[in-house]
Amino acid sequence: MKRILTYPIGADAAGLSILQFLKQQHYSRTVIIQLKKTERGILVDGEWAYVNHVLQKGELLAVQLIEPGEQEGYQASAPELKPTPQHFLVVYEDDDLLVANKPAGMPVHPSIGHDKDTLSGAVCDYALQKHESYPFRCINRLDRDTSGLTIIAKNAYSSCILYEQMRERTIQRTYYAIAEGAVPKEGTIHAPIARKEHTIIERTVNPASGEPAVTHFQTLAYGEGLSFVKLWLDTGRTHQIRVHMRHIGHPLIGDFLYNPGDSRMKRQALHAGLLCFAHPVTGQPMQLSAPLPADMQKAAAAFFPSPVWLQSLSLA
Repeated sequence: MKRILTYPIGADAAGLSILQFLKQQHYSRTVIIQLKKTERGILVDGEWAYVNHVLQKGELLAVQLIEPGEQEGYQASAPELKPTPQHFLVVYEDDDLLVANKPAGMPVHPSIGHDKDTLSGAVCDYALQKHESYPFRCINRLDRDTSGLTIIAKNAYSSCILYEQMRERTIQRTYYAIAEGAVPKEGTIHAPIARKEHTIIERTVNPASGEPAVTHFQTLAYGEGLSFVKLWLDTGRTHQIRVHMRHIGHPLIGDFLYNPGDSRMKRQALHAGLLCFAHPVTGQPMQLSAPLPADMQKAAAAFFPSPVWLQSLSLA
């Protein structure tokens, strides 16, 4: 898949080299190297240019993003992905990114026992149906049994910008969960998270060896000994919400790993319902939401006395 980005050069950019300009636009070193290797990857007024070219006011700089190994025209598949038809909802899509509403039970990446039911394979198949092809670059990975919104970058430039936003914590990720007990009305959990000893899956709070992790929460409703909670993150550690909620004594219902024995749902009651971020190319603010899936809506209706609070969320 080829993406062409154009930049009319004004007075503010005149006098900069192409390399300096691209760095100002937050092109990563890796992307710039790939552009230098790409035939006609960098053009000035239609002519192939070197990165040391000094830009002049009125020139038109064009950048052609072509994936390594891809020839002109349609590439049948991205070699590292196996197209596997699976149902998922496309919440937003343009030439630079795709935002998917991942269903619960679908892993993001292949693993042992999960090579034909992944989001990566489903996105690859979806792209092929549109005669497109691009590597699977997932920006905010979700656990297999967590439903909701995840961003896939469709080219190398949008990928480096979105990853930079993740590092700088400017992508706001809001989750909704059903937790045990009466969770305080609001609060913030500061608790470092590390891998639990003798396991490759489970995480635990460990002040000595853990990485910093911060989760904010607000309780929206109480009922039947449970709380419906809105959560948002400053960090993105593996299993962060699940670990933090157990740490404060309010594990999520249905969570086989951190709340074993609870069977009120068949998976952890956790949904990534809202994403706010700047578009990686245009800079325009994006706010995307995904409704609560049927299993969480059913649980909320059963456990909480009034659905009015749910309707006020833009999720119902």
